[in-house]
Amino acid sequence: MTNIIQIKNISELHQLMGAEKPKHPLISVIDFSKIKPPEVPENMRVVSSYYSIMMKTVKCGNMKYGRKNYDFQEGSILCMAPDQILSVDNTDEDQNKSVQGWGLFFHPDLIRKSSLAKKMKDYTYFSYEANEALHLSDKEKNTLASIIGRIEEEYSTNLDHFSHDVIISNLELLLNYCNRFYGRQFLTRRNQNKDVLSTLEELLSDYFTSEKAQLKGIPTVKYCAEQLHFSANYLSDLVKKESGKSVQEHIHYHLIEKAKTELLNSEHSVSEIANHLGFEYPQYFSKIFKSKTGLSPVKYRDMN
Repeated sequence: MTNIIQIKNISELHQLMGAEKPKHPLISVIDFSKIKPPEVPENMRVVSSYYSIMMKTVKCGNMKYGRKNYDFQEGSILCMAPDQILSVDNTDEDQNKSVQGWGLFFHPDLIRKSSLAKKMKDYTYFSYEANEALHLSDKEKNTLASIIGRIEEEYSTNLDHFSHDVIISNLELLLNYCNRFYGRQFLTRRNQNKDVLSTLEELLSDYFTSEKAQLKGIPTVKYCAEQLHFSANYLSDLVKKESGKSVQEHIHYHLIEKAKTELLNSEHSVSEIANHLGFEYPQYFSKIFKSKTGLSPVKYRDMN
């Protein structure tokens, strides 16, 4: 039976990790070298109510994010949004190894009234999963460590009228740098990304040339990501940076190409073709077809 530990606030996190009381109720930086990693029993999962950004500089333990192994190795960053499930499999060897790195943890209440709250959805890496960690160069590590130091210094000193804004500004700067570094990682992994893009194209081609669309409906971004062993957000970002098009646009391309073939090479009605392509309502198929081609299915067939 799987047990869940729910960590509701920064104070509970400090207690679990054996750290001293937090200096701020909504944000904290923890130096992993100064604490002993908590022993998490087998089948124990941790769910937190805050955002986490963790930097590890020594490989230690196997981490699972959701149900998948996370590529959280030496020199990598792990970002988690609230209510995501994390588990750590610590071996006996890991228990005797000193963990190096830092963790920044902040509660959504910290940013709730700020403009940053509206931007959090744009930092899609908080929903990345297996094999999607951010691997940093030494220069990049130093850049983030500098910002982390400024945040820690700000909430550790006497708070004043400007402290909250300064903390939020530095936090947003940190998140923007992570965005930049992920962009760099997508570029440096271009050959690997091209393989992923090719695999996506093969997946969609097979989907629409088989009976899968009729049986399962139109493939979703989530479906494609699961087939390629990525999170939906990571696959979307990777494909967008590599091809300039979203995963949804790639799905629609294959769908429209298949529709054109059926319209010109069969006697099937528009409703029958819509059904073959996984549409529950023919009107929705006609709407998408016209938005992509400028013509209704019937007019396209008549003109060709």
